[in-house]
Amino acid sequence: MSEASGTLRRMNMVIAHDYAWIRTSQLFRHAMESGYTLTLIQGRTPHEVLRAMEAQPRGTAEGTAGLIEADDTHRDQEGYDYWDESYVAGAFTTAGENGEWTLVLGYDGGLGIPGACLEALSRGGRVVAHSANGGKPIHLFHWFEDGDLRTTFEGPTSRDGTTPDELIPLLREVGFPLTVEGENDESAPDVDRKAAVLALAERLTGIRVTEAMLQDATYELGLVPEQPADEWTGLVIDITDAHGERLYKEWTYEEIAAASARARAEANTPITITYNEPPTADQTQDETEGQ
Repeated sequence: MSEASGTLRRMNMVIAHDYAWIRTSQLFRHAMESGYTLTLIQGRTPHEVLRAMEAQPRGTAEGTAGLIEADDTHRDQEGYDYWDESYVAGAFTTAGENGEWTLVLGYDGGLGIPGACLEALSRGGRVVAHSANGGKPIHLFHWFEDGDLRTTFEGPTSRDGTTPDELIPLLREVGFPLTVEGENDESAPDVDRKAAVLALAERLTGIRVTEAMLQDATYELGLVPEQPADEWTGLVIDITDAHGERLYKEWTYEEIAAASARARAEANTPITITYNEPPTADQTQDETEGQ
């Protein structure tokens, strides 16, 4: 067993049921509907984390109500743009395993902090993050250790990272229905998987996230800019079905950009509804008599 694994085993024995509160929480419902990322960073201050995220300082806010208001104000000032991925993040210090951690919360549609940033922030410590992308079935979990992405998954049976199987014992303990090999265990009872992810995060950090903690904290705020998109020149779809029929299609960057511009223009075009009144009884009679 590695040194990291030994540390994990010494954590508390929280399970998914301990986070049952999320299903009756208005705060968590908002997070799930709008999309969120919650990140826990060991040994870094809120100021350090927000600076690493290249966030522009935006003062402080009291509780999640203040954070949500700050984020809404930013979006109102910018004018609603579905494609704008900037958002206001909030960070505060909390006690965890082996000292102080920073908790970062963002209603970011599940975008999350870029992996390269989390790798840097985890050097000499640990980072744990989980997210949801707002009503869509994408829920991600990441564990970084000393600059290394150790385990990441959307579903617990499809793990990736440099040590994708190291968390299997913890995954089973918090309630995920897995075999000892990390495969789906159909004989085990199902579990609230989001609650299980929060329990897993606590096992890795020693931080019990509660509704009161999030609601009552004083957040240091930062405006996180849109991340530059990776450079690309086109898109290719090349699919062959079970009958041997092949679909091959190429689009250039310019073609896709033009189509996106048209879609934006159409989305911003006011909708005009016209209504043609049916003819009155007198009009119908006059038309009949004139024939």
